Amino acid sequence: MSEQKIRVLIAKPGLDGHDRGAKVVARALRDAGMEVIYTGLRQTPEQIVTAALQEDVDAIGISILSGAHMTLFPKIVDLAREKGLEDVLIFGGGIIPDEDIPKLKELGVSEIFTPGASTEDAVKFLRENVKPRD
Repeated sequence: MSEQKIRVLIAKPGLDGHDRGAKVVARALRDAGMEVIYTGLRQTPEQIVTAALQEDVDAIGISILSGAHMTLFPKIVDLAREKGLEDVLIFGGGIIPDEDIPKLKELGVSEIFTPGASTEDAVKFLRENVKPRD
């Protein structure tokens, strides 16, 4: 019996055009044996949640460098919950001030990886926190 692969959607919301970090994380997760869907640049929260539904993912990873994290993360969390994705982990990374991280976690973001975090930390986090499917 083979272990079911973790499916992760990696997304870049908003107008930020820098996606190297998102691609590095996507590659690291793929190299760790996960199935990764990368949505590309300039996605709306609605597009991200729709893709997560269509792809039946276990987790949504959001990369934000634009400073709009306090607007975009809550919108994505709210839309995901409205669409019935309560068991889907939402995590993120990028340029996010330390003082905003507790508030984002209160709003439903599971984890934030700031610059300098290792990709191994993201892999470990997902392996330890994604709920097994029935």
